[in-house]
Amino acid sequence: MSIIVNVDVMLAKRKMTSGELAERVGITQANLSILKTGKARAVRFSTLDAICRALDCQPGDILEYKED
Repeated sequence: MSIIVNVDVMLAKRKMTSGELAERVGITQANLSILKTGKARAVRFSTLDAICRALDCQPGDILEYKED
C-alpha cells in the first residue's frame, strides 16, 4: 500500500512556493518537506484542511492511493 502526496503538483498548478504555503498553513518548511517527500507517518486533519484552503483544492487532490 502506498499513499502518494501530491503537494508539489498542486503548488505548481497554483504557482505558489513551498515557503508561501508553509507560511499560510502555519507549519515549518521542514515539516512541509517531510510531507511532500512522503516521509510523514501521519497528517492532522487540521493541517490537511489548511493546505486545502491555501491551495483551493480537495483532499483527494493532495493524497492519492496506489497499490504496490
